[in-house]
Amino acid sequence: MKKPPSTIRPHQGKLAVLLPGMGAVATTFVAGAMLARRGLAKPIGSLTQMGTIRLGKRSEGRTPRIQEFVPLAPLDDLVFGGWDIFPENMLEAARHANVLEAKHLDPIADELAKVVPMKGAFYPEYVKRLHGTHVKQAKNKAELVEQLRQDIRDFIRDQGADRAVAVWCGSTEVYLEPTAVHQSVKSFEKGLLENDPAISSSQLYAWACIKERVPYANGAPNLSVDFPAVWELARELRVPLAGKDFKTGQTLMKTILAPGLKARQLGLAGWFSTNILGNRDGEVLDDPDNFKTKEVSKLGVIETILQPEKNPDLYGNIFHKVRIEYYPPRGDAKEGWDNLDIFGWLGYPMQIKVDFLCRDSILAAPIVLDLALLMDLAARADFRGTQEWLSFYFKSPMHAPEVYPEHDLFIQSMKLKNTLRWMKGESLITHLGNEYYD
Repeated sequence: MKKPPSTIRPHQGKLAVLLPGMGAVATTFVAGAMLARRGLAKPIGSLTQMGTIRLGKRSEGRTPRIQEFVPLAPLDDLVFGGWDIFPENMLEAARHANVLEAKHLDPIADELAKVVPMKGAFYPEYVKRLHGTHVKQAKNKAELVEQLRQDIRDFIRDQGADRAVAVWCGSTEVYLEPTAVHQSVKSFEKGLLENDPAISSSQLYAWACIKERVPYANGAPNLSVDFPAVWELARELRVPLAGKDFKTGQTLMKTILAPGLKARQLGLAGWFSTNILGNRDGEVLDDPDNFKTKEVSKLGVIETILQPEKNPDLYGNIFHKVRIEYYPPRGDAKEGWDNLDIFGWLGYPMQIKVDFLCRDSILAAPIVLDLALLMDLAARADFRGTQEWLSFYFKSPMHAPEVYPEHDLFIQSMKLKNTLRWMKGESLITHLGNEYYD
């Protein structure tokens, strides 16, 4: 095993958290961070703020909070900004999203109102249900990238920040697969100049951030940072990447339940999932082209965890179906309903039914916080390229081309914490050795 980094560059100054897409998820995250640092609310759901990590043997009793163990940027040193295709400031956008109640928005209203979005880089053909009014103009996509890069430099300067990190909180784009333009830095740069239609809006933000050496996490299932040209550029410029698609409601439950079935060798005949969602995300996903992007992200989870090719008797004939329905009355309070047809001893059938009445942005907000802080930590530890140890946060985790992604939430959690232990030169937890002392 390689030795851990001899030093992690210390946090200093302010950390700019840049958010492409300043709607429900972004405003809920920023408002929560502002409340938490004033002591007005708890950042529940955030591993970096609430979680602990065991160090050494159980008998040693060393279990510090993660934020005390690794040198994360404190909430007080975060400054927030980003882009949106609508001009409303964060207070207006938060009220429009209707996720948080007045009792949470009113104490920070003045601070939220000061966070005003920069104009977005937006081509409507990738998100056809949205009609942005606050958008940049340029002769080609290369020029838009340069405008975004200038935005990043200006924001860091104006806020007096030391560095920045970006987390995509925008919409799901239409389904795209990598083409020739995505195969190298040279081909991608040429595609930007020629307005190649395979280069979507989200890819412009990713390219601009990497060019500015800003770590980038992709919270949607978009192609943004999951192709060879981006990997090449990130390695060259030593920039961490992570993605894709925040693991929040229904898929979170799948990555909890499926490992349990596999661990107990219970069979699965079918898994039907449906969602009703009424926020802007639901409106966007009402378009079949955008839904396909999300569907691909959701469908890969169960098969990868259960590995039917290795145990066809239990998982060789799974019928897996996913549906998302736009239902405006529900707003951000999404309902995810799952039916599992399972079988056990001698093949006798059983069922599991899950009705998760969740709040989409409430579950996503702590993920945004954790990714911002951990991606910044990764950059200061000189990590670069795809950060597989952050798979814990994603529905469709990016991974090295020669291996399959890890979807099991419990393995993902162990991998994340072992990476933190390794960064600090602590022993990894393997559960080997003396039963009493391990």
